[in-house]
Amino acid sequence: MEREILKISRRIQAIAQTGLHYSENGFDQQRYEELRELSVQLAAQITDAEPDKIRNLFIGETGFQTPKVDIRVVVLNDDKILLVRERSDGRWSMPGGFADVNSSPSEVAVKEVLEETGLSVKVKRLLAVVDTNRHSFPPLEFHFYKIIILCKLISGELHGSHETIEAEFFDLNNLPELSVKRNTPELFTLIREQLSKTDSYID
Repeated sequence: MEREILKISRRIQAIAQTGLHYSENGFDQQRYEELRELSVQLAAQITDAEPDKIRNLFIGETGFQTPKVDIRVVVLNDDKILLVRERSDGRWSMPGGFADVNSSPSEVAVKEVLEETGLSVKVKRLLAVVDTNRHSFPPLEFHFYKIIILCKLISGELHGSHETIEAEFFDLNNLPELSVKRNTPELFTLIREQLSKTDSYID
């Protein structure tokens, strides 16, 4: 039920944002502002975020709203997967982050791994594109598409960064506590399945 309420909240926010962008009528703009505030209150009821934080996130969005794009990178070494421990919650995730304007997904993947772990990698192939409304992700303020890219390890020494405490390789069947806002156990199950295939997964 919480997940459905959050989907409704995000949809109300998207309608309000689009209305504010295109509407020239002052009365309509007031109604869209009210809709956006209602979406903030709904989202605050079922996420850990304070209403002011959600409000600031929503107000910062303009134009026609689409899902955000998050790129996550699979790097293997001796059948172990590279993970980073996030400073924000102390839990582990695949290296990655938001897609950058004017950068391809491959370029973002290589950059994020180098910045967060100190390792140089080369892109091999797309593993999956997943929807955070699925795959057991917790309630999130925004709707995301996650692009999962497989990369080959080239060189480098493991270290942390301003976003990550440390980086380490883990057995895919014995993972540490995961940062589930970024990657869920179900997502790793999908990754294990895709590593044995040559095609990519889109859902």
